Amino acid sequence: MRRIGTWGAFALLVLAAVGLGRDPLFWKRYVLILTGASNAPSTLYQPRELVPGGNEPPPPRVAAELESLDPSALQAAAAYAGERGTSALIVSRHEHIVFEKYWNGTGFDTLEDAQSFPRILAALATGIALSERKIGWPEEPIGNFITEWRNDPRGAITVTNLLQMSSGLRPPAASSNPLGEAARASLGGDVIAVRLAQPLSGQPGMTWVDQSADPQLLALVLERATGQRYASYISTALWRRIGAGDAWFWLDREGGTAHADCCMLARQGDWIRVAELLVKDGNYRGDEVVRPGWVAKMLIPAKGNANFGSYLRLGARNDAGMEPYATNDVFLAEGAGGNRLWLIPSLHMAILRMGRMPRNAADWDDARIPNLIIHGARDFLPPQARPGADLSKLVPNH
Repeated sequence: MRRIGTWGAFALLVLAAVGLGRDPLFWKRYVLILTGASNAPSTLYQPRELVPGGNEPPPPRVAAELESLDPSALQAAAAYAGERGTSALIVSRHEHIVFEKYWNGTGFDTLEDAQSFPRILAALATGIALSERKIGWPEEPIGNFITEWRNDPRGAITVTNLLQMSSGLRPPAASSNPLGEAARASLGGDVIAVRLAQPLSGQPGMTWVDQSADPQLLALVLERATGQRYASYISTALWRRIGAGDAWFWLDREGGTAHADCCMLARQGDWIRVAELLVKDGNYRGDEVVRPGWVAKMLIPAKGNANFGSYLRLGARNDAGMEPYATNDVFLAEGAGGNRLWLIPSLHMAILRMGRMPRNAADWDDARIPNLIIHGARDFLPPQARPGADLSKLVPNH
């Protein structure tokens, strides 16, 4: 929410005091945001619903040298991360943790705000629901599940449209107004009602828009398709099977709807398990958690934005001053606040960074950490040096 002036804040606080009697949960959250007290997620993210985990030990740890990684390159990446608001940096290769460093008194098991990472769980769970025939096919219209839209043009939106952030729904205008749709969608006590009220602004599948409505509606589809609460299905189909610890979804109200687009409290180290699942095409330590080929489908570029697949960024951001990724197959999950999961399938490597973005955006290069680590792999071959490369670019005057 955008900052507002002192008098505006005072007026809103007065409004909040009046509104407490009518919608106390919303106004409590709004005041927490307004006063900055929401910096502690455990304070804001109430009520919550348990996502039971397998609570298994962390993945095996081995020395970096045994996985052909240069320890000095890992230390250089950690130095860069540590100077920029990082709470954890974990590197895994071939399903082994080869490096981990923590800041601010945290550790592998520390509960942290996952930011936008939970969207990935919705995408993976969709692949599982398809293999279980709970969802018929990726292009199935969501009106088959969201009966409120069965005879509505919005019912023609497909599951793939939701995965690729191309529903065609008009997003709420960004505003700090507590009476606006944006505030009600994020802080209100009936998230689904807000989403079902969003009108179409274009043809589904044509325009990519980063908005929370799409993963939220995908979670609703999963609930309707499986007959389970979202937290229960994520737990049994995915979270428990990869051995992750107990986690919590933020609910819009007591017994209400889980936020599927953000705000999950989970052990920060458990996201390296999700990363390994993505790197190995849905397989986690020999268990076929997600059907083979589904992760590849998640990497198909969206029609409206070739830089994104299903809640995954494909390759570099191409921001000014950002170096290109060292390999052509890097893809990543981005947390809105600074969390990152970099995946490098060609090297069987995953890199997790938990934390906030630096205040000065120019002080952050999204490729710096993975590139330092990739270049430190003894078996790394630059793209131009791989078989089939143009020799004229490798050998002068060739």
